[in-house]
Formats: sequence, structure tokens, C-alpha cells
Amino acid sequence: MAATIYYDQDADLAALQGKTVAILGYGSQGHAHAQNLRDSGVQVVVGQRPGSANYDLAVEHGFEPLPIDEATQQADIVNILLPDEVQADIYREHIRDNLQPGNVLMCSHGFNVHFGQIEAPQDVDLLLVAPKGPGHLVRSEFVAGGGVPGLIAVEDDASETTFQIGLAYAKGIGCTRGGVIRTSFAEETETDLFGEQAVLCGVAAELVKAGFETLVDAGYLKRVLEEIQDGTFARNWILENKAGAPGFKARRRRERQHPVEIVGKELRKLMSWIDDKVVE
Repeated sequence: MAATIYYDQDADLAALQGKTVAILGYGSQGHAHAQNLRDSGVQVVVGQRPGSANYDLAVEHGFEPLPIDEATQQADIVNILLPDEVQADIYREHIRDNLQPGNVLMCSHGFNVHFGQIEAPQDVDLLLVAPKGPGHLVRSEFVAGGGVPGLIAVEDDASETTFQIGLAYAKGIGCTRGGVIRTSFAEETETDLFGEQAVLCGVAAELVKAGFETLVDAGYLKRVLEEIQDGTFARNWILENKAGAPGFKARRRRERQHPVEIVGKELRKLMSWIDDKVVE
């Protein structure tokens, strides 16, 4: 089944008009969300612990950070952008009892919601808007006129109004410029953790080390250096190109047929902020 993808024309910032968004945590994602929303005309308050480097950064960026509980009390929409490992305790101690009926409780990673560490009070909807990129990229792309693609999810019992607020929020931080895919808290959590723990922090590092050790033991890296030094590589590359580069072109054709390249090309077509040349 094809995914539902939303762009700028599908979102209306009017859904945030007259509402205050609390960004709790001015770290990697928080600083980008707060500044992008403010630049989009949204009323933003920042919740950040005094005495921290992120508190000073928020002040430097023109905000007046509040304690977490005060920022929550002032907001209609509360986005918890604190580190996953501290969210549950801070939620119980400073956020939960300061939420009001009709508020929207947000996150940009579903970990604590999915695993039951954060449960919204009655009459408070849960919403997820997750840019698929680090905060500095969310900010720099927004400033440059582009946007990082994202994910959006609401719980089954959430209202349509909450979903529209989510789309407006995604537009406010620039995600609808790149495309926002509708998903679920479970899917976002599982795919994000798998990508981080199994691929980026697990398989990729181990594969590089294993490959390096295997090749060194077999003498391959040494052989490559010797071929560069004695001119073998240069001779073969010159001859390859004189013949029309048949080996190089054949390899490129094979790689283009790999599923990761086929899927990637289709996804990039959906991201209007990417230069057309990159798609090919």
C-alpha cells in the first residue's frame, strides 16, 4: 500500500494561530524546532534547565527560557524534545500535572510513548512529528528555503484537529517542503531504533572493521597501494577509458538496478527541495 505523503499545500499554519507551542529541551532538535516555528510566525516558549549550555544558547537565540513546568502551563501544544532516557521522569515530575484538557502532547521520537513510559492524561491527544534528520540540518535547510522530510502520527483516538495541528507544526519547521509521511508511533520507534542500533551503531561499524581486518590480513590494501605507486592502476584506468570504459559502465548499470537505488530514486522524486540532478 502506498504511503500517504503531505506537502506544503496540504498543511495550514492557521491551525496554530492563537496557540502557544512549548519546546521542552533546547538541544539538537529543540533549537531547530523553536527557531523554525518562530520564523514561521508561531508563538513559541522554550523550557530549559537554567545553568545549562542549552539554556545560554536559547538566550543567545532570543528566547527567554522557562522552567519545564512553567513552559508547559503556558502552552497549548507541548513537544518533549529532551533525551529519551530522561523524558519519563521529567514528564511525571514536571509535565503531566501541568497539562490541561484540550492540550496536545507531542514528541519527535515515539520511544517513551510506544513503550508506555509516557501516557497522556484524559482529554490530551498524543502527536508525533519527526524530522528524518539531525536538528542542525532541520535548521539549515529551513533557512536555505528547503526542508527535511518527516513523519507524522497520532493515536487512534486523537481528533482530526490534532492531526491538522501536526501538519501545521510540520510545515512550521519545514518538513512539508520535503514531504511528510503518515505512520504510527510503533513504526516510527521501531524503524528509528533499528536504523540507529542495528545499522548505524551496529552493523555499519562492525562491517567496516571486519572488512578492513580481512583485507589487511589478505594483503589487499597493501596491494592497492603498490599498484598505485608502480603505475598499474593508472595504466589500467587509461586503457579502460580508451576502450570506452566498458567495465566501469557495466558496474554502474548493475548498481543502478539494486533495490536500494530504485527505491531511493522514487523517494527523491517526492522531495521537492532536492535538486533535479540528484534524482538521477
